[in-house]
Amino acid sequence: FLHCLMFYPLGHTPLLLVTEEFKMRFEKVSFKTWDDAVGCNFNIRTDYDDIKLPKQGTTYSMGMDFFMPFDMKIYPKSSAVIPTGIRWRTTMKEGDRYGLLIVPRSGLGFKYGLRLANTVGVIDADYQNSQNEGHIIIKLYNPSEHTIELEKGKAFAQDIVMPYKICDG
Repeated sequence: FLHCLMFYPLGHTPLLLVTEEFKMRFEKVSFKTWDDAVGCNFNIRTDYDDIKLPKQGTTYSMGMDFFMPFDMKIYPKSSAVIPTGIRWRTTMKEGDRYGLLIVPRSGLGFKYGLRLANTVGVIDADYQNSQNEGHIIIKLYNPSEHTIELEKGKAFAQDIVMPYKICDG
């Protein structure tokens, strides 16, 4: 969402000039916020340092994948809270209306029935100003009879940026 001009001076690396401030991006939350959310974890600093920002899987992927920040097992008929270490930052102008939807990766749903505990996560643009820095925390539910193992670094959820309108009255 940046308007950029690229210059390639002969024999030099590309120079990027940004002509407009960012509108939306993902960032890591502070280590303190991460530590408060994760609690007891033997590799907490390493896991924090290894957090991967959401990334689009292919050019035409609608969403961007969220990656597991650590290994986790979700036991049958139970749920698990996953602090992603990620926040969504946005600088919108008056009248801009966007929200972020969090949904499970379709493969995990088809293979295992894994789903978000609240069906769809909705992240409002002003959530970035909350006391937890807008830390996106995802709760998954395993309805199956089998333990599901989610590996650190593997995609487990995805986000979709959506425009919206407000109804009168």
